[in-house]
Amino acid sequence: MRIVDLSVPLVSGLPVDPPIQLPTIDYQNHKDTAQQMAGFFKDCTVDDLPEGNGWAVENISLGTHSGTHLDAPWHFYPTMNNGEPAWTIDQVPLEWCIGPGVKIDMSDKPDGYKIMAKDLEEYFKKVNYSIKPGDIALLHTSAPTRWGKPEYLKAGAGMSAEATEWLIDRGVKVMGTDGWSMDVPLPFIGEEFSKNRDPSIIWECHRVSRRKAYCHIEKLANLDKLPVSGYTVSCLPFKIEKASAGWCRAVAIFDK
Repeated sequence: MRIVDLSVPLVSGLPVDPPIQLPTIDYQNHKDTAQQMAGFFKDCTVDDLPEGNGWAVENISLGTHSGTHLDAPWHFYPTMNNGEPAWTIDQVPLEWCIGPGVKIDMSDKPDGYKIMAKDLEEYFKKVNYSIKPGDIALLHTSAPTRWGKPEYLKAGAGMSAEATEWLIDRGVKVMGTDGWSMDVPLPFIGEEFSKNRDPSIIWECHRVSRRKAYCHIEKLANLDKLPVSGYTVSCLPFKIEKASAGWCRAVAIFDK
């Protein structure tokens, strides 16, 4: 068995989110916590601990959309499937989160490119693959070339509503991207809206869940290391009550 890690590391203050959403990690080493550890044991002092060492711990402040994470329908809208209450992350079927992976390579598309259904049709014809129910579709973009920089927020291509529905209609319940958002980067949506004042383009990929429920993963990594198919993807989310997303250690598993 071979495993490819599809998750980014959580790094304190790394500018790959809006400033208000940046995670912070407070690292406490073995010396920092020695007095704390000794206090748990009656009559114990720091001198009683091996070389005066306590335990290493970290206190983290972050949002549910920090790092590699799975978005639940609740993140997209209060309802899903034309009026049903939208699922929070603790309600998403775990069966959705493990399945055959298929890579959609759009890394040659420019920043802000909106992927349409015809792009998917042409791509799958080129790679000779037919989407199957339960496939987990992974969108590879150019965004990772800007990972770790503020430019990441506006890098890569994104999905249109029609392309998203094209995948859902073929049985995809979970899709993902190595970009910041499954949609076109927000600045490009803003520019388009400013020109045509069409509110339907605002977060159009996410909002598909109002009609057809699905989940997606954001901030994936190492999609360039994957073939089109031939592996299983696991993206089980952390179980957070009533939350809009959960962090996940997404991986691709090759049997041979």
